[in-house]
Amino acid sequence: MSIRVAIYGYGNLGRGVESAIRQNPDMTLSAVFTRRDPKSVEIKTEGVSVYHIDDAKNMTDKIDVMILCGGSATDLPTQTPEMAKLFNVIDSFDTHAKIPEHFNAVNTAAKESGKIGIISVGWDPGMFSLNRLYANAILSEGKDYTFWGKGVSQGHSDAIRRIEGVLDAKQYTIPIESALEQVRSGSEPQLTTRQKHLRECFVVAKEGADTAKIENEIKTMPNYFADYDTTVHFISKEELDRNHSGIPHGGFVIRSGKTGFNKEHNHIIEYSLKLDSNPEFTGSVLVAYARAAYRLSNEGQRGCKTVFDIPPAYLSSLSGEEIRKNLL
Repeated sequence: MSIRVAIYGYGNLGRGVESAIRQNPDMTLSAVFTRRDPKSVEIKTEGVSVYHIDDAKNMTDKIDVMILCGGSATDLPTQTPEMAKLFNVIDSFDTHAKIPEHFNAVNTAAKESGKIGIISVGWDPGMFSLNRLYANAILSEGKDYTFWGKGVSQGHSDAIRRIEGVLDAKQYTIPIESALEQVRSGSEPQLTTRQKHLRECFVVAKEGADTAKIENEIKTMPNYFADYDTTVHFISKEELDRNHSGIPHGGFVIRSGKTGFNKEHNHIIEYSLKLDSNPEFTGSVLVAYARAAYRLSNEGQRGCKTVFDIPPAYLSSLSGEEIRKNLL
């Protein structure tokens, strides 16, 4: 039986999820939900209807897993707990400092409803989180380093767009190359957040908006920009569309550690991603975890999970026998 997946929010990430569902034969797209007028939204999948988000509550018997594609700044903190009262849910909540709070809210809702919620799914948090855990378990004495970029951060771009007076924006996260070289050398440098990355913002302001106020709000925004050296450029909508239409990203998770009775041997574990399309890759991760949510739900499990709690085999459409034969 095909897993019936729905998309809640049809922006860049929602389209990425739709694309990923097409590549997974054990899944079907059952519905797309939007805040916009459904008649104004055109999707790529024939025969699938678009509904207003208010209609979701009437379709609980037609959806196995709801993938939430809203932003972490203001959408997911309320949407995920609310939807977990009705559906098995997956989200890509990526405000690292608020994950414990978000987990508790979703866990309470999902346990009460008897549903599964898997939060903070993507590549960071997500794939990078798993690699940090594996590396820490293997090299118990060492240091972790995570570098992002160069690439567009959807969460940070979304946070800028929600500032009053902003029409559109793109934010690039840029690793500082000298810091990356120090880490790869195994010298285990002490690096502050500011020493590892730069943030560069390209902002289209609404006519008459106070650009100085917008710039200050960006640079002082907690959890997003306050801890980084941030540059803000105000440009036209035409320039943004012409020069910043892509959504690439990537990054590195590195752990350096020592082994031996005298700690005489150095080791570097490095995991990297280079992504042409951040939302399409993130959507692919979300879809894999939707499969896991479906399986956990069928087993009778309930409550909130993270990527740490999911058996890797549950992500794959292959049988246990096939996985052991071909991937082990």
